[in-house]
Amino acid sequence: MDNPYVALLFSFSFAIIFSLVFVNLSRIFGQSRPESEKLDTYECGAPPIGNARTRISVKFYMVAILFILFDIEAVFVYPWAVSLRSFVAKGMGTFVFVEMLIFLGMLFLGWLYVLKRGALKWD
Repeated sequence: MDNPYVALLFSFSFAIIFSLVFVNLSRIFGQSRPESEKLDTYECGAPPIGNARTRISVKFYMVAILFILFDIEAVFVYPWAVSLRSFVAKGMGTFVFVEMLIFLGMLFLGWLYVLKRGALKWD
């Protein structure tokens, strides 16, 4: 029991077995009465409009990727800002600050590129 991954393996095994057992129990003992109204598509209480397989604009995906990019930036900047004081105490404050400026500069260049390409225009 010295291996730290044994507990992780046990947790994953328990979660998989638990979910499989209860899904199959509900399938065995649960009532199933399929009706046409139950099997119809449901979208927030409104009847669906059009086909579900319509093409979506690439700009939607560009905005989604940009959101993820800048969201990840916030994930990296916040811990850096919290721990900057400890780096200054160790004498590494200038180095860490310059590294963060380089990181933010690269993100800024990416943002300028996106603006130049017009990825945020919905026309």
